[in-house]
Order: sequence, then C-alpha cells, then structure tokens
Amino acid sequence: MAKIKKQDALEYHAQGRPGKIAVVPTKPYASQRDLSLAYSPGVAEPCLKIAENKADVYKYTSKGNLVAVISNGTAVLGLGDIGPEASKPVMEGKGLLFKIFADIDVFDIEVDATDPEKFIQTVKAIAPTFGGINLEDIKAPEAFEIERRLKEELDIPIMHDDQHGTAIISSAALLNALELAKKKIQKVKIVVSGAGASALSCARLYCALGAKLENIFMFDSKGLIHAKRHDLDENKKFFAKHTKDISFENAFKKADVFLGLSRGGLVTREMVEVMAKDPIVFALANPEPEISYKDATGVRKDIIMATGRSDHPNQVNNVLGFPFIFRGAMDVRATSINEEMKLAAVKAIAALAKESIPEEVIEAYGEKSISFGREQIIPKPLDPRLIYYVAPAVAKAAMESGVARLPIDDWEHYEMELKNRLGIDNKLIRNITEKAQRSPKRVVFAEADNIKILKAAQTAAEEGVANPLLLGNKEVIEQLIEEYAIEFSEVEIIDPKASEQKERRREFGLQFFEKRKRKGVTEFEAIQLMRERNHFGAMMVEAGEADAMISGITRNYNDVVRPAIQVVGLQKGINKVAGMYILGTKRGPLFLADTTLNLNPTAEEIAEITSNVAKTIRKFKVTPRVALLSYSNFGSSKGEDSRKMAKAVKIIHERDPNLIVDGEIQANFALNNELMNEKFAFSNLSNRKVNTLIFPNLSAGNIAYKLLHEMTDGDTIGPVLVGLKKSIHVLPMGSSVREIINMVKVAVVDAQNK
Repeated sequence: MAKIKKQDALEYHAQGRPGKIAVVPTKPYASQRDLSLAYSPGVAEPCLKIAENKADVYKYTSKGNLVAVISNGTAVLGLGDIGPEASKPVMEGKGLLFKIFADIDVFDIEVDATDPEKFIQTVKAIAPTFGGINLEDIKAPEAFEIERRLKEELDIPIMHDDQHGTAIISSAALLNALELAKKKIQKVKIVVSGAGASALSCARLYCALGAKLENIFMFDSKGLIHAKRHDLDENKKFFAKHTKDISFENAFKKADVFLGLSRGGLVTREMVEVMAKDPIVFALANPEPEISYKDATGVRKDIIMATGRSDHPNQVNNVLGFPFIFRGAMDVRATSINEEMKLAAVKAIAALAKESIPEEVIEAYGEKSISFGREQIIPKPLDPRLIYYVAPAVAKAAMESGVARLPIDDWEHYEMELKNRLGIDNKLIRNITEKAQRSPKRVVFAEADNIKILKAAQTAAEEGVANPLLLGNKEVIEQLIEEYAIEFSEVEIIDPKASEQKERRREFGLQFFEKRKRKGVTEFEAIQLMRERNHFGAMMVEAGEADAMISGITRNYNDVVRPAIQVVGLQKGINKVAGMYILGTKRGPLFLADTTLNLNPTAEEIAEITSNVAKTIRKFKVTPRVALLSYSNFGSSKGEDSRKMAKAVKIIHERDPNLIVDGEIQANFALNNELMNEKFAFSNLSNRKVNTLIFPNLSAGNIAYKLLHEMTDGDTIGPVLVGLKKSIHVLPMGSSVREIINMVKVAVVDAQNK
C-alpha cells in the first residue's frame, strides 16, 4: 500500500462537505404531504403506537439498524488520550466502515467524560435511540468496567471493539495457523506482549477455544504477570498462574505462539529463532509491529506470521468482524453479544479463509492467486462473502444461546437479504447458475492461453456449470496452469495447429467449404482457416463435439462474430443477429439491445430484434417489459429515429400483442415510473418497471451500455448473441474473470435451450 501523506489525509477529510458521513432521508420529502407525514401531524401516529408498545420502535423508526459508535477519546488508535473532539474523525471512520461493509447506520458520539460512572450514565441515557452500541478507544482498565456495567444494565448488543474485535479476528487466524502447523491449541505455549484491553481479551478468547492458562505467558510493561506480583488488577490476576518470574527473552524458548499487542521493536530476530518448529507470530502493534515482517520471515522460513498492516499477508483487521457481528446480533434483536456469538464469529471467519477466493478479491489486492495457506490464514477485508458467512453464524448463536428476541426461520431468505443490502445479490445470475448446474455442457474456451480464461474455466468446472475444452498451444497453457496454481480434475487441451489435429482440420475444413463455397471461399482456404481457433472452436460446436463456445477477450469483436455466423448460421426464421447486454442493478436485471452489431437497423429489423430479445429474456424466466428508446416521447419530436421507433412499436403490437412494449420514449421516462405515470399514463409501460431497452442504432446502444457499465457496480453479462442457431458468445476485450464466468453460465443455458 502506498504511503499516506499528511496533507492527503487532511484534504480527504476537509474537501467538499467536511467529515466522512451524513444523514440521508429514507422516505419521500418532495411534497407538502410528504412533509406532513414525516413530521406534524402524521408523525403522531407512530409515536402513539410506540407509547402503547415499546417494541414498535423497531417497526416505525431506524433504531433496528442504528449503532452508536461512542468514545471519550482516552485511547485513540496509537495516539493516546487526545480527547473527545480529536477522536471524532476515527469514530466517523468507524461509521463509514459499518455502512459500507454491513449497511448499518451510525451516529458517532464523543462524550466528554473520563470518569467511568459519568460515562456509563451518559450512554445509558441515550441508549433508547440505538439498536446497538460500539464502544471505541476507551483506555483500560476503565474500559472493562464500562463495558461490563453497560452489558448488565442495557438490553441491546454492546461491544468494546478494541477488546473483542482483535480477539475474534486473531482467534480465527490462530485456529487456521495451528491447523497448518499441525498443533493442538491445548498444548501450545503462548507468549503475549501487552496486557491492555486487546491483549487480555485475546488471551481470554484463546482460553475459550481450548488454550491452557498455564501455557500462557503474559508480559506487561513491568515484566511477566505471575502469582508473586502485588500490583495486578483483577483482569491481570486471571493470567497470574506462574509462580516463577522469567524474562521476556527466555519466554520465547520453545514457544509455539507469540501475540504482540504492545509496541514496535520489542522482539528480536534471536527471540523468533529459538521458538518451536512452525512458529506462529502475530505482531499486531501498529504502525510498527513488535518485529518486522522482513526480519521475522528472514530468520524463520517455517514461520506463520500476521500483522496489523495491510502491506503484509494476514492482516488482522477488525473490519473482518465488527460490522457483521453487529449485523447478525441486531437482525435477531439480541439482548447482548455473548461468548457464544463471538466464538461463532471466530469459526465462521476461520472457515471462510479456506474457501476458494473470488477473482475480484484477488484482483483488488493485485495478486496472481490467493489460496488458503501460510499467507492466507484469514479472509481479506474486501471479501464480499463475509456478511453472509459471519452474520448468520452470529445470529444462530444468539438464538441458540437464548438472547435473540426475533428468531430467523428462513436462513436462505436471510442470506439473500444480506446480499441485497450491499447490492451483491443478483437473482438472475443465481437462477442461471442453478439451471446451468442441472445440466452442465461442454464449453470451448477458444483463448485458453489467457490467464483470465483459465481461471474462469477452473471456476466453471468447480461450480459444476461446464466441462471446459481448452483451445491453444498445449505447452503454453500447461505452463500457465502450473505458474498460477490452477487445478482441473481433468481437462482436454486441443491445439488446432498441432500435427495430430491435421485430419480433424481437414474434416472441419471440408464441412466449412460446403457452407461457403458459393461465398468466395476455396477448399484450401477453408481447411487453412481451421488452424484459427475461432473457426475450429465454432466447427466443434457445429459438429456436436462441443455444446457452446466463448471467445473475444483478446480478439476484435468481428473476428469472433464472423466465424460464428458463417459456421453455425442463424436460427430458422431469423434474419438479424443482435447483441444484448445484461446489467445487474439494484432495481433488477436490465437488458440492452442492440449494442454491438447492427449499425442503423430499419423499423422492421428493430421489430425483429425486439421480438428475438424478448424470447431470449423469457428463457431466463424473466418477463420482458420493453421500451423502444429515442430522443422523443410518443411523437413529441419529429425525426428519422423517432419515426422509425414508433413504426417498430406498431409492427410489434401487431405481431406480438402480448408483449409488454411501448415507445418511442426517452430513457428517463422509461426508467422512472413517477414521470411515466404523470405524463404518459396511457402507455402500457405505466406502473410497470421497464427492464429492457431497445436502441435506435448501434451508436446510441453502445454508448449507453458503456456509460451504464462504468457507473454501476453490479454484474455485467454480454454481449449475448441473440439469433444464432447454436450457443456461441463473444466476450468484450478486457473482461474480468467474473464477467467471463457469467458469460459461460449464459452460454450453457443457451445451449440447453437450443
């Protein structure tokens, strides 16, 4: 990670509207009626309902999704006691993380109270506002008493993240590190540097996982915490099980685990050198670890190491835990966050680290590949699956431990809700995936010497949606498979140029010649074209040796489309092939056509394209609601494009009266029901959510798609070729692995339908 400059950080916080979070209305407020409902007199009705039944506050207000991030500024990051005002940027930052990772709203509250009792009473007094409380940056030992009292005296989820966040994440890392080192937690010797809130909480959670107190050697600024010391508070006395004092250096001899939550530079290379085989070193002091990653890994090649830094593997980052722990706790209206819930979070995070890593996560971290191992013992913070791994685990633990007031019955539905919160659910993709898995097909990957294609082929095979056939130079493909640690249980690699394919090339070439002999192709040229992968792959599909083909990530679009049309041809009764893109948006899938092929289609051609696109959409179990777009609304402006689109609509209505379609219409009216109902209530698109946009020409369609693609974060599929006799589809150059996988699934379903 690039070094953060002081001025950059200051400008980031000051530019535009100062700070990092804002309050955003969630209800309409455009009219006087809206305002009367939001405030007086309409607001009286929910007030009276809540007065009758306090639990209704969750029904009529934001309490159920609102967390207070509260601090008194006495232990802010590594800055110490800098006061409540100076802590506010940190609390706002915490609020931002809650929102972007778990869709939890936050009010940050900075309390000017260093006296624990005053702080406790202040928090208790404002607690009715919130569904949960995240205590932050409060110094020990006061933090222990504050959290204990608030948990006893309030009935909403409360957690001091400095204590428990690091404990939960490091515990997940420890479980996986011990598994890799083939060691039992009950037997390992653990050295702990630091005895503050985080260190004490970590050690306690390690004990809950099975670590033995007699095997934990905890050091504070005065040395080992042991039974003969008289300066220990109750929290430290819990770990004072040793009768003899030993030095920090000697404690490392044969130690299996080191946990550092103290200050940088305390641990030397020599200390790590004398640790047991496969030492586990968690040097979590920030910004400088107790021992640098370079020094520790330089002295022990068998080390498993984690730090708190993002520029090294295995970052112990609290954002892996707190957003999802509160999400799960609040979704079942838990009365607390108890030990069972914390342990459930530990196990869920540890389990996720062992799963195959999504390609978008690998790309986000600039890696070639990431897999479970010594440099991947915990998930990456940007892994989108954390919310639906951790939150349900926490919610289940709350229910099983008896602290949930709103149990969940349908866990599959809950998982979908979690994905929807962050816009990572796509019902269409899920349906396509499930259909593809029911009958996987043989898919030709015509550019298998591309690493993205290979990764997509691997994922498609792992998900059970396709049986890959890889085209390209066998030596190059095998070298890439080895270099990027790609695994196939079995896969066929075919090089169309190889000598062993000579007879196949001739057979395919003669078949192709029969199709094109009256269209300027000689027999010799037809056979020679079979050395080219797009022709060879298309002929595999045509000959029934494969069911589908995808190509285009490294080729010009026409270089893939032309062979596809020439080899497999068009479906019966179809005169025009069209390109359709599918965008995953928060309003649902949006289908766009034609975006890739037809330069300036006639009204007749647009009518045909629209009908063919609608048939394709129906095969995805989606009802098409189609708007034919122009710069005009139902004749408001005369021009060639507007007249063409109006004529196309008339043709479609005559041929397919059951299709929900209208136009010509401007894009903003098509996508905005309020505008449509206000101005054009006569249209059969009014009160209907348009999901299909048909463009008057290639320029309009391609520009619109490119703009939408860059401005939305959802899945993109396409261009899906509509009208071919068999399943061949073209990838845009530069497609991501995720986009390729989605296209493979569409190709498989298309092959099933054909």
